[in-house]
Amino acid sequence: MKALVHNQVGKHMLTMDSAPAPEPGLSQALIQVVAFSFNFGEAAFRTPDLPDGTIPGWDAAGIVVTPAADGSGPAAGSRVVTFGWGGAWAEFRAVDTKELAVVPDGVDLGSTAALPVAGVTALQAVRRLGPILSSRVLVTGASGGVGRYAVQLASLAGAEVVASVGSHERGEGLLDLGAAEVVIGPRAMTGRVDGVVDNVGGQQLAEAYQRLSSGGVVVAVGMASKEPTTIDFEEARVGHDRGRIETFNISVPLSSDLQYLVRLVEQGRLEVPVGWRGDWHSYEEAIVQLLNRQVRGKAVLDVQAARA
Repeated sequence: MKALVHNQVGKHMLTMDSAPAPEPGLSQALIQVVAFSFNFGEAAFRTPDLPDGTIPGWDAAGIVVTPAADGSGPAAGSRVVTFGWGGAWAEFRAVDTKELAVVPDGVDLGSTAALPVAGVTALQAVRRLGPILSSRVLVTGASGGVGRYAVQLASLAGAEVVASVGSHERGEGLLDLGAAEVVIGPRAMTGRVDGVVDNVGGQQLAEAYQRLSSGGVVVAVGMASKEPTTIDFEEARVGHDRGRIETFNISVPLSSDLQYLVRLVEQGRLEVPVGWRGDWHSYEEAIVQLLNRQVRGKAVLDVQAARA
């Protein structure tokens, strides 16, 4: 089969090459990949010491070719969206049945490849804020994949969402997704918020913390800024009792959360924010646009045409 494989001397440490087809384990299904997505972290924080020939990739959607031998998971021919810590950037992948969700016929299969890591991260991060009905919630890095999902999910949960972005252009479409307000960085907002989903880290995380109301929580999801965060806690204590900061790591398995997100998409309540889509042979273009902050949302790469 063909795959994007790790190559230490290749551009972006990747190359298109032949690779052996995966052999699924007892509780794994073999998937013919229709499309996969790039997450910003996969492009910006590549691991250089992977063995050459390793197939990276977390998110992929496709068709079940061989069901899991233990009887778990969907039947052959089922349309599914899948997650794993590797193996997505190929024509076939083996995936644990606890890490996939069935995609209904009415939903574009390829676009669901943009759901697993970004969508479930946003869902779990918003959930960590606790009940947010009538609360005010700030989402930093709101123009990215996790950010656009978080804006929608926090709004669906009843929050007044402030979306923080790096430029007016990056903020396009966020009001339509449920944001009540779009600001250029946390410093530009007025008043306080009850919760924060921070995707940027660095100085923006520190500024977001300064906007937190008493008892509120910042869920620190990512560090797209690639900068360390320095917070003056003495300044934060003056005249106001701040809330807390919690670090975030995605919780697996993803199946139930992923199926919930697919259901929201099917109902028209959640938009999959695909900002770039093209043939997987154009992977270099997708990576460059992601790294240059030119993609509003997610990048999806089509491997082959989806079957009905």
